[in-house]
Amino acid sequence: MKIILIKDMIRKDVPIYYRKLYTGVAVIEFNNKQGDYRIDFSIEYKPTGQKEINISFIDEIDYPLVPLTKEMKEHIDQLESAAGLPD
Repeated sequence: MKIILIKDMIRKDVPIYYRKLYTGVAVIEFNNKQGDYRIDFSIEYKPTGQKEINISFIDEIDYPLVPLTKEMKEHIDQLESAAGLPD
């Protein structure tokens, strides 16, 4: 399993300044086959300074969700650190 990219990302308007909501399409490779899967994810900043990333898969995925969710969270964290998410 490999996450290629997240495309068509759109930031949803949320009145809470410490929470960012996004929607997009994750391009994921399973067994040398790529597929597009719609996702919603949020990044919430806690008072302690920690980030909490939550992911919801809209499309059904035929792959174990625990390792996929972990990998997606790491990918989103790297995107956010590199200012790769839309404002």
